[in-house]
Amino acid sequence: MESRRFDGRVALVTGAGSGIGAACAARLAAEGAFVGVLDVRTAGARATAAAIHAQGGTAMVLTCDVSDEKQVQEAVATLVESFGRVDVLHSNAAVLDPAVYGRDRELETLDVAVWDRTMEVNLRGAMLMVKHTMPVMPDGGAVVLTSSVSALVGDAAHAAYGASKAALIGFTRYVATMYGSRGIRCNAVAPALVLTEAAQRAMTPAQLADKAAERLLPWACSVQDVANLVAFLACDESRCLTGQTLVIDSGTLAHRPQHAVERWRSRP
Repeated sequence: MESRRFDGRVALVTGAGSGIGAACAARLAAEGAFVGVLDVRTAGARATAAAIHAQGGTAMVLTCDVSDEKQVQEAVATLVESFGRVDVLHSNAAVLDPAVYGRDRELETLDVAVWDRTMEVNLRGAMLMVKHTMPVMPDGGAVVLTSSVSALVGDAAHAAYGASKAALIGFTRYVATMYGSRGIRCNAVAPALVLTEAAQRAMTPAQLADKAAERLLPWACSVQDVANLVAFLACDESRCLTGQTLVIDSGTLAHRPQHAVERWRSRP
C-alpha cells in the first residue's frame, strides 16, 4: 500500500520546474499533499504540475523569481487563497544557468554581478520563502532547504555557489531555533552531484568518470533518492530532527580524497 504521509497537507516547492524540485513535488503529491509548484520558468512548472495531475494528484502552478519579495508574497498568497495554509516548505530554487553558474569560476576574474545574483537566488530566495510562509504555516509544520556538498568542502571553482550553500546551513539552524517552540522543524539536505539529464548533458565523459571515482558506492544519487530524503524530513517520522543538515552523496565525503591527491601528484 502506498504511503500517504501528507494527506490533507499543503506543500510549497520552489525550483520545482525540473530536476530535484520536480521530483520532490511529485513525491509529496503522490503521498497526498496539495502542492504549489513554483518556478521562475512557467513552462517547467506547468510540466511538473501536469505530471502530478496525470497521476491523480493536485498541484497549482506558481511563477515566481524567489529573489523578488513582491513576487514571493504574491505567490504565497495565491497558494493560501486556494488551500488556506502551507504545511511544508521545500526551498530548493538555485541559480544554475550558464550565464551565472557557468561564470562562477576563478575569484580573481569573478564578476561581482555573478556573486550577487547567486546570493540573491540561493540565499535571499530561501530567506524570503521562509519569511512569507511562517505566518501561514501551522504549528508542527516543516521546512526543508536544499544546500549542497559544495557547502562543506572547497573546490577550484564555484566559490559563490559554495558560499551561498554554506550560508544556508547556518540559516537552517536559525530557522530551527526561531520556530522550534511552535513545533516547526527546519532541516537541510546536502546532495552531491545528482545525475539529472541536464547534469549529464553538461559534463564530459571524463568529468563523469572523475565524479564516479570519488564515490564509495557504485551508483550516483538520483532525483528520486533526494526526494525520498526530503519527504522523510518533511513528515512526522522525523519529528525529532531539526536544525540538521543531512548529506546525501553516495559516500563522496566519507573518505580521504585520494582521487584528487593523485591528480595533484600527476601535475607537471
